[in-house]
Amino acid sequence: MTSVIPREESLRSRLEHEPQTLQFGTSGRRGLLIHLSQLEIFINALAELEYLQSLPLAEGGIVRGEDFFFAYDLRPSSSRFIDGEPRRGELAQAVECAIRTAGMRPVNLGRIPTPALTYYAVSRGKGSIMVTGSHIPFDRNGYKTNTSRGELLKQHEQPINEKVREVREKLYGQSFADSLFDEQGQFKAGHLELSAESGEAATAYIKRYADFFGAESLKGLRLLVYQHSAVGRDLVVEILRELGAEVVVAGRSETFVPIDTENINAEQLTVIQTLFDEAVAKHGRIDAVVSTDGDSDRPLILGVDPETSAVRFFGGDLVGMITAEYLGADAAVVPISCNDGIDRGALKDITEPKTRIGSPFVIAGMEAARARGKKAVCGWEANGGFLTGSDILRNGKTLKALPTRDAVLPILAVLCAGREQGLGLTELFASLPKRYSRAALLKQFPRSVGLEIVKRFSPSEPAIGEVRFSPDGTSVLSADGRKLETADVGIPKLDAIRRELTGFFTADLGFGAITTLNFIDGVRIRFGNGDVAHLRPSGNADELRIYAVADTQARADAIAGMAVAEPDGILRRLERLVR
Repeated sequence: MTSVIPREESLRSRLEHEPQTLQFGTSGRRGLLIHLSQLEIFINALAELEYLQSLPLAEGGIVRGEDFFFAYDLRPSSSRFIDGEPRRGELAQAVECAIRTAGMRPVNLGRIPTPALTYYAVSRGKGSIMVTGSHIPFDRNGYKTNTSRGELLKQHEQPINEKVREVREKLYGQSFADSLFDEQGQFKAGHLELSAESGEAATAYIKRYADFFGAESLKGLRLLVYQHSAVGRDLVVEILRELGAEVVVAGRSETFVPIDTENINAEQLTVIQTLFDEAVAKHGRIDAVVSTDGDSDRPLILGVDPETSAVRFFGGDLVGMITAEYLGADAAVVPISCNDGIDRGALKDITEPKTRIGSPFVIAGMEAARARGKKAVCGWEANGGFLTGSDILRNGKTLKALPTRDAVLPILAVLCAGREQGLGLTELFASLPKRYSRAALLKQFPRSVGLEIVKRFSPSEPAIGEVRFSPDGTSVLSADGRKLETADVGIPKLDAIRRELTGFFTADLGFGAITTLNFIDGVRIRFGNGDVAHLRPSGNADELRIYAVADTQARADAIAGMAVAEPDGILRRLERLVR
């Protein structure tokens, strides 16, 4: 007969905080550090491991008793305790403990980029977990689990959440005396040493690119690497040097620097410009500046204006276009938030239907393209993270598929494309269709409010993906582009949405008449003058983003600026509408 632990003696009854459930975001799980107890990380990671153990190997399953890889970024809380109350941190230690509890052999691959971990694990048919908050602020963190085939996909989330509930109930019901965890949800044992690091994944990642691009592919280029606190800051330098580039490093920081490659602001550009100017004064000509975000799965690429020596940031959606052309892709998958120049240039005939935002949706789109017989499949996001959904063959060399965001591939492809064509990066990017983008955001913007804004300006019929307005009438399309019968949808409601949005995106602010509304992910508004404004709350944090596209960079910058202006910009006025 099983004894029942009285509630007053259970772990749950002794917790001195109200646990906040860690949720899936756009990709992986992230949250405020104050809520990320080792117990919460342990519960979720153990549940995901047990779920993966239930899957067939062909679907990404893992086997008890085998290796399971993990790694972590340079964010302090990833592997160390952070001062404060309640005490938080050592998240990687919680992950390693969960791996052991699941009956797996944890293998610590150390502080390496997320794509380096994924590449190493998938190439061996094993699962992995990366402890990282990516680009989000210091007071947050999270982790990302990969199956033995690649990223967790959206169809995995519901059964995983059911497993989480099961594991949570079991652990909360344990006797407090027998539990590993104290009243704060931290290990009773205190500080735990991680197992010894293996450098094999870092070596394999360097070899991946040295073999594909070749030892002299960047010979003659002098590059500035802005290192800050990116986990791949040394690997990037080593790879560039392996390919023949002369590398100057700058901006290394032992304090965490949150770099969001979708939201590079004037202050960050000033920092980079100063580092660039100092490097030029000391070393002479610098051809480009490169960097990554915190876990090095998103690139940061800047060219140099040959006349003014000002650095110029290139958005990730444009970087993706250059990379796809360089690799000879026959299918390109991008989310709806990307620059629409892809629909006007050399890639227009190979572009797949736009997806929702987030790498799991891009991966699903790449898999669909592969299923239709495409051979060189790739995808990318507005943040620049580049994914390969198939092996890529170029100049007799094969680059194995890596269906997760990667920063190094687009950095190398852009630099090699410019060198092969004899162009600086500003000239190279000038060859793309003349569509310019800028993203911006409001931080500390409750996600619930952002979702209310989207709900207010979205149709009640979930089948509607896009509405097009013209003098000849209104046409309505599904998310996959099928025409819907207008009699079955509320045209007056759609017209009302259009009229209300016009009150915020006015002619006085330079906007034309609204010609298209897209609802695939958030609300994307196209205007008659070619402007685009796309509203969407972040999937990972309390942030409301705007993605702007226009015929000039100045106009794209202006749209983003008007949206996030304080205290009375477009987004703030929309906030007041729904509060």
